[in-house]
Amino acid sequence: MFDKLTAQDIAKMEAEIEHRKLVLRPQLLEDVKEARSHGDLSENFEYYAAKKAKNQNESRIRYLDRMIRTAQIISDESAEDEVGMNNTVTVEFVDDGTTEVYKIVTTVRSNSLAGLITNESPLGKALMHHKVGDVVHVQVNDTIGYDVKIVKIENTDGDDDQIRSF
Repeated sequence: MFDKLTAQDIAKMEAEIEHRKLVLRPQLLEDVKEARSHGDLSENFEYYAAKKAKNQNESRIRYLDRMIRTAQIISDESAEDEVGMNNTVTVEFVDDGTTEVYKIVTTVRSNSLAGLITNESPLGKALMHHKVGDVVHVQVNDTIGYDVKIVKIENTDGDDDQIRSF
């Protein structure tokens, strides 16, 4: 895997694992026991649903644990006046003058429909370490590219973003 994650991403994953182990796991095990006590397992939908929920929780714990073990830790530090991790950036597209607001995040928190773009995306890579007023060229592929002007940079902490499920 070797996803590039910040220390903050790791902390969120560890908190989710702890919640799943200490809160959800006992509750889901109790649900399985209760459903099992309802009788014939061959026709017991509640039992199969409870087992599925328990297994999904265990799978998510393993996934998060593997992400933490294989992660490459990257810094979320940047100069106050330049684009870095967890910064909200307002950009103006030079071609048509429209503006958009994006937040630069790691791959596990990206959600382009919500304006959360990864630092590894073409736009995210192009914006990193540039300042307000800079016009940067975003190269999408060998033949397509466009220019954007950085209008505004806001420093945010990233606490409101969720770790994405796969």
